[in-house]
Amino acid sequence: MSPARRRTALAILALSVGGFAIGTTEFVTMGLLPQIAEGTGVDIATAGHYVSAYALGVVVGAPLIAVVAAKVPRKGLLMGLMGFFAVAHLAVLFADTYPTVMAARFLAGMPHGAFFGIGSVVAASLVSHQRRTAAVATILGGLGVANIVGVPLATVLGQRLSWHAPYVAVGVIAALTVLAVALFLPHQPPSGEESMRREMRALTRLQVWLALLVGVVGFGGMFAMYSFITPTMTSLAGLDERYIPWVLAAYGTGMVIGMALAGRVGRRFGVLRGIVVALSLIAVLLAVFGQAVHVLWLGVTMVFVLGLLPSILVPLLQTRLMDVAHEGQSLAAALNHSTLNTANALGAWLGSVVLAAGFGYGAPSLVGAGLAVLGVGVAVTSVVLERRAAGSTAVRSADAPEPAAAPTH
Repeated sequence: MSPARRRTALAILALSVGGFAIGTTEFVTMGLLPQIAEGTGVDIATAGHYVSAYALGVVVGAPLIAVVAAKVPRKGLLMGLMGFFAVAHLAVLFADTYPTVMAARFLAGMPHGAFFGIGSVVAASLVSHQRRTAAVATILGGLGVANIVGVPLATVLGQRLSWHAPYVAVGVIAALTVLAVALFLPHQPPSGEESMRREMRALTRLQVWLALLVGVVGFGGMFAMYSFITPTMTSLAGLDERYIPWVLAAYGTGMVIGMALAGRVGRRFGVLRGIVVALSLIAVLLAVFGQAVHVLWLGVTMVFVLGLLPSILVPLLQTRLMDVAHEGQSLAAALNHSTLNTANALGAWLGSVVLAAGFGYGAPSLVGAGLAVLGVGVAVTSVVLERRAAGSTAVRSADAPEPAAAPTH
């Protein structure tokens, strides 16, 4: 491997370590929901709000940071985002009530979307055009590794020590990410074209909004079920709580494999068609999950597949947004994570609603299936509109008058 390629690989790896920290904190709350509920004096349905608080932090922070910091050099911005992320996690040591934990989780979520969004744009700029989706998937792959290693270990740490401990550990990893980015990522100045106005121009494009809507409703379905994975597996599958880390590891293994497959799926089906196929399979999976989970081995297998399919979808959506946003790539890429965490908040809230209504732990997956079906509908609409636009452009080109012949002398 040449020195240039080695440096590129290390730079992308440094960013993926940040993804590992983010993935650990985002999903460990689901694994420790009973402990956090007990520690803060609330019931499990209310503790689900902590998941929503982090997600809302992402929703607010992702577009705000991407637009306001449009002219900030990207390397320094990525280091600053991860530094803030580290401090917000260390601050959880002083949070032990519902309002303080809600505030801590909201602040911790703010850098999430901007880090992934800007980091994805940077990673794509370091490799060839054909390897963009693979580079983005590598950074997002940190989420998958987090669910295989980080989340199970953090869950065990929280069960044996304190529910605060995993968040403090994430803060330490985030601080190490700052150092790794400083060492390995080449200087990333703005191209000279970024500006708040140019970034905001992405929001005038219908295909950008359709891609974002796919993320909201499509992933809302997955989070409606997964936010309550611990009580679902203990209540419906009869699993002892001490084995929950293994279930989380199965989900994480699916995520890593899904991220590895995303580039191939994009090349095989195309980005937009791949999105439709993945969402359709997610809808089917969620529709049968509530019944299948009563058989323990089948439930664990489906948790694995639930990790795999959305992890194929995320890089495809990220690439789709960067393609249709044109000059507003940083904002659009950040908004992808904003919308995915809108989905997180929406799914966790809808799951809380059906549980509070007494429908049982099989109900959130049915809500999720309905949301995934809506996501398929939005994606198909995007395909139809894009084909019509392409056909209209071809017709206009065919009808255009031929240029006058050059005069002869």
